[in-house]
Amino acid sequence: MVGFKNRYLVMEVFLDPNKDLAADEPIIITQFNLSKAIKDSILTNFGECGLASSLNSFQVKYVNPITKLCIIRASREDHQKVWAAITMVRSIGNCPVTFSLLDISGSINACKKAALKCDELKFEQYKLMAQVQTTDDILQQMQNCLEKIKVLEH
Repeated sequence: MVGFKNRYLVMEVFLDPNKDLAADEPIIITQFNLSKAIKDSILTNFGECGLASSLNSFQVKYVNPITKLCIIRASREDHQKVWAAITMVRSIGNCPVTFSLLDISGSINACKKAALKCDELKFEQYKLMAQVQTTDDILQQMQNCLEKIKVLEH
């Protein structure tokens, strides 16, 4: 029996710094709205057949709303199409965004290691940039996100 061959993409989401987030409700990156934006981009750029072939193993496995880091699974055959569609996503909701690929891997374990390392570094950077004491709420939320990475499976 042959298992499906997947690729795991560790991506960072950059929100538009020019957008006045104080006036509007700030966008919260979730698995649902990220998945919807990527699927819409695949549909727009590759059509219905491209979307149908990509949906076979496409899944947003993990999203950290604090550090804006995410892990996306795609089949080995379609990962370049998914990656291309991700780079063409220009907004989530009404907030302009851009993506940066941090790591691509063929196994979930290698991906988890890279994501943990990036997440910890990004959170340290977040604490320095916030210049206010991080609340226990944020620390607990970050700890929960790190635990989610550690238990990821196929």
